[in-house]
Amino acid sequence: MNLIGEHVDYNGGDVLPIAIDRRTWVAARRAARDTTRVVSASQEAAGEFDARHPGHGGEWWDYVAGTAAALLADGAAVPAADLAVWSDVPMGAGLSSSAALGVACVAALATLAGRDLDRQMLARLAHDAEARFVGVPVGRMDQMAVALCRQGQALHVRCADHAARHVAMAERVLVFDSATPRALRGSMYGERRLECDRALDLLRRDDPALRWLADATLEQVELARLPAPLDRRARHVVTETARVRWQVAALEDGGALDGDLLVASHESLRTDYECSAPELDWFVTRALACEGIRGARLTGAGWGGCAIAIGEPDALANAAPRLAREFERAFRRAPGGWLLTGAEDGARLDPLDGP
Repeated sequence: MNLIGEHVDYNGGDVLPIAIDRRTWVAARRAARDTTRVVSASQEAAGEFDARHPGHGGEWWDYVAGTAAALLADGAAVPAADLAVWSDVPMGAGLSSSAALGVACVAALATLAGRDLDRQMLARLAHDAEARFVGVPVGRMDQMAVALCRQGQALHVRCADHAARHVAMAERVLVFDSATPRALRGSMYGERRLECDRALDLLRRDDPALRWLADATLEQVELARLPAPLDRRARHVVTETARVRWQVAALEDGGALDGDLLVASHESLRTDYECSAPELDWFVTRALACEGIRGARLTGAGWGGCAIAIGEPDALANAAPRLAREFERAFRRAPGGWLLTGAEDGARLDPLDGP
């Protein structure tokens, strides 16, 4: 879950995610045949694909086949396998459920193939599976968070070169699922990426050395007089990257998250990037009205999914059920739930005895 730094990963900016206390488990064993079979507790249909030449079938198990394909392309001798998936990470909520599945599958299949991958390689191969095989144009932030995060620490990632470092983060965070579904393949996500690419092309007319949109200054964006809405998209990327760096400095200086930065981030996502939703705006407004809560914003790509709030632990715990009841009255449907989480460990391997 991203604390701050939305829609800047694919623009070369900085992000600050944590791992939450929800997990996706993938149990794996070798199989004496030419196909890999996959079952999931949350999916009715079981999947099967050629272990030697994984194909894209437009089904949920493409995420699994994609990890096998990425490992094969990297030279791993991936055997046919039986895989069983169980997860309590909400799907389509902006909490990186696909990245959790991808990293877990890479780790499981790499283990069966006898490959010892470092955490950065886990993230890279899982990203290759989702972005190249499945075809979802995501940045690598989610996979890096799943693979590299540690308990009690946020992960500061510089997406321009995927350099990562851990920053102490001891606070609790309220994550509120609006149950407003969003899917990156069916959302405005791809359009926003194209808009950012167009803004960068225009800025390069004045500064050909500009590599990433996040490298531009706010002055450059304003002087370039980009056409709408490219001016707003670029402004969000530049200011959001700055907010991440200020947030990291706040954690290093005082150990606390700056609520004002979260609020400013949400406002930028709402107005400049136009990726919020009425349910997310409602949560931010109502959460900030609760005593003891000092910051709130949407998290994930937006257009639905989850929002977060920070503040005193007791205030967060007391506000959550009240906000859920008020949400149901306001939107005439129940939210998807809520959780209080700290920064937790990312991916791990749990060897099992037995056949």
